[in-house]
Amino acid sequence: MQNPAVPELAHTTTRPIHWLATAAALAAVIAGSSFLQPDPANAAQTGSKPSAKSAAAPAPAPDADAVTYPITCGNVKPVVKKKASGDLDGDGRPETVAVVHCAAGSGTPPDGVYVITRATEGKSRVVATLVDPHDRQNVSDFAVRDGAITATLLGYSSTDVPRCCPDQRDDAKWQWKDGTFARSTPAGAHSV
Repeated sequence: MQNPAVPELAHTTTRPIHWLATAAALAAVIAGSSFLQPDPANAAQTGSKPSAKSAAAPAPAPDADAVTYPITCGNVKPVVKKKASGDLDGDGRPETVAVVHCAAGSGTPPDGVYVITRATEGKSRVVATLVDPHDRQNVSDFAVRDGAITATLLGYSSTDVPRCCPDQRDDAKWQWKDGTFARSTPAGAHSV
Protein backbone atom coordinates (compact mmCIF):
# COMPACT_ATOMS: atom_id res chain seq x y z
CA MET A 1 0.00 0.00 0.00
CA GLN A 2 1.23 3.41 -0.85
CA ASN A 3 1.52 6.21 1.71
CA PRO A 4 -0.36 9.35 0.85
CA ALA A 5 1.68 12.35 -0.14
CA VAL A 6 -0.38 14.55 2.16
CA PRO A 7 -0.57 13.80 5.86
CA GLU A 8 -3.93 12.75 7.26
CA LEU A 9 -6.25 15.76 7.36
CA ALA A 10 -8.16 16.58 10.53
CA HIS A 11 -11.55 16.78 8.81
CA THR A 12 -11.36 13.26 7.45
CA THR A 13 -11.49 11.71 10.87
CA THR A 14 -14.88 11.85 12.55
CA ARG A 15 -15.15 12.41 16.21
CA PRO A 16 -18.23 12.60 18.49
CA ILE A 17 -18.14 16.40 18.46
CA HIS A 18 -18.60 16.35 14.66
CA TRP A 19 -21.66 14.14 14.95
CA LEU A 20 -23.06 16.37 17.67
CA ALA A 21 -22.58 19.51 15.55
CA THR A 22 -24.23 17.82 12.54
CA ALA A 23 -27.20 16.70 14.64
CA ALA A 24 -27.62 20.21 16.10
CA ALA A 25 -27.52 21.81 12.64
CA LEU A 26 -30.05 19.31 11.28
CA ALA A 27 -32.36 19.93 14.27
CA ALA A 28 -32.14 23.70 13.68
CA VAL A 29 -33.10 23.27 10.01
CA ILE A 30 -36.08 21.07 10.87
CA ALA A 31 -37.26 23.43 13.62
CA GLY A 32 -36.90 26.44 11.34
CA SER A 33 -38.87 24.77 8.55
CA SER A 34 -41.79 24.10 10.92
CA PHE A 35 -42.13 27.86 11.51
CA LEU A 36 -41.65 28.91 7.91
CA GLN A 37 -44.43 27.18 6.01
CA PRO A 38 -45.37 28.06 2.44
CA ASP A 39 -48.78 29.53 1.70
CA PRO A 40 -51.45 26.87 1.16
CA ALA A 41 -51.87 25.80 -2.42
CA ASN A 42 -55.15 26.14 -4.24
CA ALA A 43 -55.38 23.03 -6.36
CA ALA A 44 -57.88 22.64 -9.15
CA GLN A 45 -58.47 19.66 -11.35
CA THR A 46 -57.70 20.21 -15.00
CA GLY A 47 -60.73 20.34 -17.20
CA SER A 48 -63.12 21.21 -14.38
CA LYS A 49 -65.03 24.47 -14.45
CA PRO A 50 -65.18 26.53 -11.25
CA SER A 51 -68.64 26.99 -9.81
CA ALA A 52 -70.23 30.42 -9.85
CA LYS A 53 -70.08 30.60 -6.07
CA SER A 54 -66.37 29.88 -5.82
CA ALA A 55 -65.36 31.92 -8.86
CA ALA A 56 -67.02 35.17 -7.88
CA ALA A 57 -65.58 37.23 -5.07
CA PRO A 58 -68.12 38.28 -2.46
CA ALA A 59 -69.73 41.59 -3.25
CA PRO A 60 -68.58 44.48 -1.08
CA ALA A 61 -71.06 46.01 1.34
CA PRO A 62 -72.74 49.20 0.14
CA ASP A 63 -70.92 52.40 1.11
CA ALA A 64 -72.98 54.30 3.68
CA ASP A 65 -71.25 57.58 2.79
CA ALA A 66 -72.20 57.39 -0.89
CA VAL A 67 -75.98 57.37 -0.46
CA THR A 68 -78.60 60.12 -0.46
CA TYR A 69 -80.75 59.72 2.66
CA PRO A 70 -84.42 60.70 2.97
CA ILE A 71 -83.67 63.22 5.70
CA THR A 72 -84.09 67.00 5.53
CA CYS A 73 -81.23 68.90 7.15
CA GLY A 74 -81.65 72.39 5.77
CA ASN A 75 -78.29 73.88 4.80
CA VAL A 76 -76.19 71.22 6.62
CA LYS A 77 -75.38 67.72 5.45
CA PRO A 78 -76.46 64.43 7.02
CA VAL A 79 -73.78 62.64 9.03
CA VAL A 80 -73.38 58.85 9.24
CA LYS A 81 -73.10 58.33 13.01
CA LYS A 82 -72.74 54.52 12.95
CA LYS A 83 -72.82 51.80 10.34
CA ALA A 84 -72.67 48.02 10.19
CA SER A 85 -72.96 45.46 7.41
CA GLY A 86 -74.25 41.93 7.06
CA ASP A 87 -76.44 39.72 4.89
CA LEU A 88 -79.90 40.61 6.19
CA ASP A 89 -82.13 38.98 3.58
CA GLY A 90 -80.19 35.75 2.95
CA ASP A 91 -79.28 36.47 -0.68
CA GLY A 92 -75.52 36.13 -0.08
CA ARG A 93 -74.85 39.85 -0.59
CA PRO A 94 -74.29 42.17 2.36
CA GLU A 95 -76.50 45.12 3.16
CA THR A 96 -75.39 48.12 5.18
CA VAL A 97 -77.41 49.65 8.00
CA ALA A 98 -76.61 53.29 8.80
CA VAL A 99 -77.56 55.50 11.71
CA VAL A 100 -77.76 59.04 10.30
CA HIS A 101 -78.56 62.48 11.69
CA CYS A 102 -78.18 66.09 10.64
CA ALA A 103 -74.88 67.75 11.55
CA ALA A 104 -75.49 70.03 14.51
CA GLY A 105 -73.12 72.30 16.36
CA SER A 106 -74.83 71.55 19.66
CA GLY A 107 -77.72 69.56 21.04
CA THR A 108 -78.74 66.04 20.16
CA PRO A 109 -80.29 65.82 16.70
CA PRO A 110 -82.64 62.86 16.17
CA ASP A 111 -81.33 59.80 14.34
CA GLY A 112 -82.68 57.87 11.40
CA VAL A 113 -81.85 54.21 10.77
CA TYR A 114 -81.66 53.18 7.11
CA VAL A 115 -81.00 49.91 5.28
CA ILE A 116 -78.86 50.27 2.16
CA THR A 117 -78.47 47.73 -0.61
CA ARG A 118 -76.48 47.61 -3.80
CA ALA A 119 -78.26 46.69 -7.00
CA THR A 120 -76.59 44.01 -9.11
CA GLU A 121 -75.82 46.81 -11.55
CA GLY A 122 -75.98 50.36 -10.35
CA LYS A 123 -75.27 52.37 -7.26
CA SER A 124 -76.29 51.80 -3.66
CA ARG A 125 -79.67 53.05 -2.43
CA VAL A 126 -81.82 53.20 0.70
CA VAL A 127 -84.42 50.42 0.67
CA ALA A 128 -85.90 50.73 4.15
CA THR A 129 -86.28 53.27 6.95
CA LEU A 130 -86.35 51.53 10.34
CA VAL A 131 -86.33 54.66 12.51
CA ASP A 132 -87.55 57.95 11.08
CA PRO A 133 -85.90 61.15 12.39
CA HIS A 134 -89.42 62.58 12.83
CA ASP A 135 -89.85 60.09 15.70
CA ARG A 136 -87.29 62.23 17.62
CA GLN A 137 -85.21 59.30 18.89
CA ASN A 138 -81.51 58.68 19.29
CA VAL A 139 -79.81 55.35 18.68
CA SER A 140 -77.26 53.66 20.92
CA ASP A 141 -75.97 50.07 21.24
CA PHE A 142 -76.41 49.52 17.51
CA ALA A 143 -75.36 46.22 15.88
CA VAL A 144 -75.94 43.89 12.92
CA ARG A 145 -75.54 40.21 13.87
CA ASP A 146 -76.87 36.92 12.54
CA GLY A 147 -79.21 38.59 10.05
CA ALA A 148 -80.75 40.89 12.66
CA ILE A 149 -80.45 44.59 13.43
CA THR A 150 -80.53 45.57 17.10
CA ALA A 151 -80.53 49.01 18.65
CA THR A 152 -81.41 50.83 21.82
CA LEU A 153 -83.67 53.78 21.07
CA LEU A 154 -83.57 56.75 23.44
CA GLY A 155 -86.48 59.16 23.42
CA TYR A 156 -88.41 61.80 25.31
CA SER A 157 -91.71 61.51 27.17
CA SER A 158 -92.69 65.11 26.41
CA THR A 159 -91.46 68.31 24.80
CA ASP A 160 -90.61 69.60 28.30
CA VAL A 161 -87.74 67.10 28.64
CA PRO A 162 -84.41 68.71 27.65
CA ARG A 163 -83.01 67.30 24.39
CA CYS A 164 -79.73 66.49 26.11
CA CYS A 165 -81.29 64.03 28.49
CA PRO A 166 -83.60 61.35 27.05
CA ASP A 167 -85.92 59.84 29.66
CA GLN A 168 -87.21 56.84 27.71
CA ARG A 169 -85.43 53.72 26.48
CA ASP A 170 -86.68 51.12 24.02
CA ASP A 171 -84.82 48.00 22.83
CA ALA A 172 -85.54 47.23 19.18
CA LYS A 173 -84.76 44.29 16.87
CA TRP A 174 -85.56 44.00 13.17
CA GLN A 175 -85.28 40.98 10.86
CA TRP A 176 -86.11 40.35 7.24
CA LYS A 177 -89.40 38.44 7.11
CA ASP A 178 -91.89 37.98 4.28
CA GLY A 179 -90.29 40.67 2.11
CA THR A 180 -89.98 43.39 4.74
CA PHE A 181 -88.01 44.32 7.84
CA ALA A 182 -90.27 43.29 10.71
CA ARG A 183 -89.68 44.53 14.22
CA SER A 184 -89.57 41.44 16.41
CA THR A 185 -89.05 43.27 19.71
CA PRO A 186 -92.35 44.97 20.56
CA ALA A 187 -92.39 48.72 20.55
CA GLY A 188 -92.89 50.27 23.94
CA ALA A 189 -90.81 52.87 25.69
CA HIS A 190 -89.47 52.24 29.15
CA SER A 191 -88.31 54.94 31.54
CA VAL A 192 -84.59 55.26 32.11
